[in-house]
Amino acid sequence: MQFGKLDLNPAKNPAVLDTGSWDKKNAWDIINAIDDSYWQALQEAITTHQPFPFHTCCTVYPGSYACYQQGDFVLAELHDKQKVFLEFADNDSQPFLQGKIGAKHLKSGKFLSTCTTEAANIDLYCRRIHPQKGPQALAATPRLGIGVRMSTAVWPGIWRAMAKYDFAANAIQNSLRELNMLDDVLAGKPPHTNYLFSFGNIDEGHTGSTFEGLWVAGVLSALKSETLPKYGADADHIMVKRGPEGLDRAKRIIDSARYYTFFTLDVSDILNYGALNETSAAKAEAYLTEILQDASLFKSVLAYHSQTDEATLGRLVAKYWKALDAAQVLYDHIRELKKGVPFDLELSIDENPPEVRTCQSLTQDVELRFLITEIQRRQLPITHIAPNFGVEKGVDYRCPGGLEELEARVRRQYRIASEYGIMLDCHSGDDLASATRKVFGRATEGHIHFKISPSLQVIFGETLEDLYPEQFRFWWDDTLAYARREAEGGAGMAIESLREYENRDHPQSLARTSLFQHFNFATVGKRDAQGQFIFREQFYDLPAVFYEEYTRRIEQRLGEVAQDVFSC
Repeated sequence: MQFGKLDLNPAKNPAVLDTGSWDKKNAWDIINAIDDSYWQALQEAITTHQPFPFHTCCTVYPGSYACYQQGDFVLAELHDKQKVFLEFADNDSQPFLQGKIGAKHLKSGKFLSTCTTEAANIDLYCRRIHPQKGPQALAATPRLGIGVRMSTAVWPGIWRAMAKYDFAANAIQNSLRELNMLDDVLAGKPPHTNYLFSFGNIDEGHTGSTFEGLWVAGVLSALKSETLPKYGADADHIMVKRGPEGLDRAKRIIDSARYYTFFTLDVSDILNYGALNETSAAKAEAYLTEILQDASLFKSVLAYHSQTDEATLGRLVAKYWKALDAAQVLYDHIRELKKGVPFDLELSIDENPPEVRTCQSLTQDVELRFLITEIQRRQLPITHIAPNFGVEKGVDYRCPGGLEELEARVRRQYRIASEYGIMLDCHSGDDLASATRKVFGRATEGHIHFKISPSLQVIFGETLEDLYPEQFRFWWDDTLAYARREAEGGAGMAIESLREYENRDHPQSLARTSLFQHFNFATVGKRDAQGQFIFREQFYDLPAVFYEEYTRRIEQRLGEVAQDVFSC
């Protein structure tokens, strides 16, 4: 099917469109062709709390059922993989949900209305009809942040793990690096390219999903589940880039993520890292007058931070002021967009630009206290902060002082944040060893937001190679070509991964090489010059036995992480 300039089969290429009902006529034709006897049996099952009846053309999900204003509501998946909401009512008045695509008077006397699963309708369903199954702002609830690069393939394992190990999660989560904006994909626009230190060039949107499509697919998956997960939806790493267009682009991303419940504002790129290195007290104090030119603002800031000497305060203002101003602008934009619907808000300073080394830019206690108190002065409702703890992608913790220093620092910063009711967030936890994860759990007494993402995609690759090695081969070949290209450009991680692969002493599972683990991501959502997906359908059209095994491994992996972080 054609959507704008995009040729797409949504049944095999999920989490792109902002609807689960992409062919309304066909959806209604399927529903209308089903005999009334099935609907009668379904109504009886609902009334008597019995298992829902089977039909070859339509699967109705008990976990989605809700009774609201004397109507019965359920989610159904049709044999063409479209999803629709069904409403059974006593009369033929306008259905509560929007987007009606058909209605019929049943022999039982009930009226059956079929409505779309467009984003606005799903949001209405989850906020008004069945709020227990929708994403929520979880405030100070400890949780995992689970990056879902493989979208519909990964959620069954997430819901199972959350139920089995009893933890909350932002179970819909990806960042600007991983997601597209739907309008850009439909218009055939090429992706933006970012440079990640040591990894090289990375095209944005490399999962192939969009902000809009990921939310739709994730909430529909939760509704299908028979569990009752406590979950949120995180528009992760909304980056404010340097330059005049940085804030405007961040606002566009927020618009695409309007139904999310958690917004991670990544201001790392616009921090003035050199300001803290100013050795002259006079020059450091001069930052205050240069930046705080309004007299009343100058007076207010000095009074609010009176326990900090002016030279130190000047350095902190110079490093963070522009970032805090950006956070204020974006908060105002989100507040206007959400129109009173609660949301969580995170300030993220955990990453660093290529010219700044991770272990040389660790967030110090004085920085965290300044940020939190300035947030209070501005009355910014920040619920989470992600400091730079020294965690790096691709390696376990390796900063000077080791785990002993890390644990002491995290514990101090946890106490500082807790004084103000703010939760710490640790990003990029995938490559941390169990012992390191436990450090974060102990230091925060399990009250932490702990994010992972790439490892679940790596597990997909390992499972695919284990079960269907021939089908895995295209992914490996494309990954190898990508790593070689970035190595030629001088990317340190690519060079080292290639060297390790080429010098290995014995045959090794390709999916378990560091090369694949670090560079596999680029293949999944790769698009050609015309903006069409090249490989993506191949990841979502595998045998059922593959997805069953992948679900088992995801459940096991998340259980291990949750136990390390929360069982302190």
